[in-house]
Amino acid sequence: MDFEKPIESNLTPCMPTAEDLAKIHTYTRKKLAADTLYVFSCVLCDNEIDRDGERFPTRSLEVLAKLFVGKTGIFDHSMKANDQVMRLYDTELITESVKQNSLGEPYAQLIGKAYMLRNAANQPLIDAIDAGIQKEVSVSCAVKTARCSVCGKPFGRGGCKHAKGQIENGKRCFVELEEPTDAYEFSFVAVPAQPAAGVIKRKKGKIADAKPNQNERSACTVVEIKKKLAAGESLRLEADEVQTLQRHLNILEELAEDGRDYRTNLLAKSMRFGALAMPEMGTDALRSMCESLQTRQLEEVAKIFEQRACKAIPLHPQLSRLGTQTTQANTEFKC
Repeated sequence: MDFEKPIESNLTPCMPTAEDLAKIHTYTRKKLAADTLYVFSCVLCDNEIDRDGERFPTRSLEVLAKLFVGKTGIFDHSMKANDQVMRLYDTELITESVKQNSLGEPYAQLIGKAYMLRNAANQPLIDAIDAGIQKEVSVSCAVKTARCSVCGKPFGRGGCKHAKGQIENGKRCFVELEEPTDAYEFSFVAVPAQPAAGVIKRKKGKIADAKPNQNERSACTVVEIKKKLAAGESLRLEADEVQTLQRHLNILEELAEDGRDYRTNLLAKSMRFGALAMPEMGTDALRSMCESLQTRQLEEVAKIFEQRACKAIPLHPQLSRLGTQTTQANTEFKC
């Protein structure tokens, strides 16, 4: 399964150190001077649910960290050799014990370190990176399993009937991209899937934080909001939390509308078969009885009514044989 996962990347330019040069030289035919190279770091992907309703678990990031070393950098996944201007020479997986993702797990980022030549052809790109204009990147890789977070089955296959964003028993459906098998490239893109925005200004081993004024506040999930409301606690939601809650309410409204349509059809079915199974009961009394039932109870009643109606008025295909027929001798046509 091949995936291209855009992420709004954090970039920071720097001169290659002696350690950087040693790693870079494993991909070059000759040793290059530090001042001939432009080196930058970018967030390749993280363990947060992205706008596509998918995410890389931390264990997948650990595998991708090894697979992405040495991979090329291009533009818009064009796969044209002329667009190759960068190469990843190192990666670093950073996990934060304090900051959490929306699932309550330690937030993790896969950082890629790339190099390119400082020359006239690359100078416009270097200027765009320095200006923060060329920033978002997307990774292209292959995974063995895309698993549904609700039922644990392969998403959309093997009996999985869930949809991304669907809420079932308080659990949101998204796709876990597991068991990476290959990494192809990373590209500069215009529209990211993962909103990890901002320029990296970090020390080694620290998570790149595009919003330093958040005071390590982790977003309040829908489950946590429900718990606080049930406990009678007051809530003060941030803008992103309001959006999360609004999306959840929109999904619930859609599900409620589907439930109303299902009950309406079920009620009509109960009335239809009930009239055949119990003709002595008036229509008003039958409707009053059915409408007072819960949906699960109404399903049972509809099933019983259908069985009794079929016994009262057996239904047969038009060309079927009714009962056992004996072959006629046709003697009336014989001389």
